[in-house]
Amino acid sequence: MLPTIDQNYLEARAPGSSVTLEGGMICVVIPAFSLPEGFNHSSADLLLRLSPGYPDIAPDMWWFEPAVRRIDGRLIAATESQEVYLGRTWQRWSRHLNPGQWRSGLDSLESYLALVRKEVAAAAAALAA
Repeated sequence: MLPTIDQNYLEARAPGSSVTLEGGMICVVIPAFSLPEGFNHSSADLLLRLSPGYPDIAPDMWWFEPAVRRIDGRLIAATESQEVYLGRTWQRWSRHLNPGQWRSGLDSLESYLALVRKEVAAAAAALAA
């Protein structure tokens, strides 16, 4: 279901992760994904929904459960939607890669998770500004 490089990465760096199919999508759940200070939780489960063409087709968006909010109560841009997958309600982080940003054959879950961490850190940094 996932390329070997992604399976090995999850096994080494995200123990307890699960990979299932739902609605034709590959669902990767990473439990207790660490979040920087400034949010209402120190960690949340992270959901990636990968199209059947992954890794030739880039991942798009990600979801957290429980919902991640700023401790000051201000909204994080493009995170207001709640969606149900795998029998759970997830907060969608609507983020999209620019054309050419995903390099088929080179990028992997490791590089996508680096982007997730960068975006989450940026949302946390906005708290300090």
